[in-house]
Amino acid sequence: MSSIDVLSVTKLSPFYEAHLRQHFALHDRLHESDPAAFAKIAPQIRAIAASGESKVSAELMAKLPALEIISVFGVGYDGIDTQAAKARGVMVTHTPNVLNDDVADLAMGLMLAAARQLPAADRYVKDGKWPNGPMPLARKVSGARLGIVGMGRIGQAIAARAQAFGMHIAYTARSAKADIAHRYVATPTALAAESDYLVVITPGGAGTRKLINAAVLAALGTKGILVNVARGSVVDEAALIEALQNGVIGGAGLDVFENEPNVPEALRQMPHVVLAPHIGSATTNTRQAMGDLAFNNMHHHFSGKAVLTPVPECAPKG
Repeated sequence: MSSIDVLSVTKLSPFYEAHLRQHFALHDRLHESDPAAFAKIAPQIRAIAASGESKVSAELMAKLPALEIISVFGVGYDGIDTQAAKARGVMVTHTPNVLNDDVADLAMGLMLAAARQLPAADRYVKDGKWPNGPMPLARKVSGARLGIVGMGRIGQAIAARAQAFGMHIAYTARSAKADIAHRYVATPTALAAESDYLVVITPGGAGTRKLINAAVLAALGTKGILVNVARGSVVDEAALIEALQNGVIGGAGLDVFENEPNVPEALRQMPHVVLAPHIGSATTNTRQAMGDLAFNNMHHHFSGKAVLTPVPECAPKG
């Protein structure tokens, strides 16, 4: 397969890139770095290697007449124009499931860190403030009410962890799931109104853009804590900042942002907000598994085998 030309549209994880360089002819962001060279090679490009944050537009695909597959390193793929790909007969794959545990672990970690103010506690000790007196009291997690926005595999993994904390769990999604024992609530606003902690783990894209808006935050209330491990686009960031500044909600734990890696100064300065640099799947074990799966999807395709994890839009019917 060394003669098959693959275009990388992002800075790839080394776990993915190493596979591709070994087995394919990889052109690293050539469309951005050398448009003239890209124009010459474009008719030969048969695959795109992308990440969960990549943008692959219909316009880019139109320049690649031989394109057969877009293999995404990541579970999210809202930057890929899947309708254009499907219309062209281009397969789109992603890497679900292998990162469920890490993202669920981080969601619980952010919840605990925001509730118990662990980053502030760390600074309190390191700055030598403890001899002056105790920190302000924090929030309890065990036994609290947890609302989960999105109940896919990661949402279910979060719920399983929350059960060990004795939390009372409810969820919202596009529809109730017959195989989920937890209580279904029809809207994010209604769910927020009966939650102490609201965890967002719904897919990104136009259908969920700013789903968590000012009304949802107001319903969460002055003691409520928002945790977002989904996509930055799902939360109205301006409304969130205003809610945090005005005490509309009690705090937040955020792993994703609207304009990554640029995080608003207001969020960075708030002591009751815990921030992480989009590290939901960022463990060596999981990134290796993601790289293997992203590569194997592409390798299977060019070996004449069915891909392992097509996105739902490209999955076989039935």
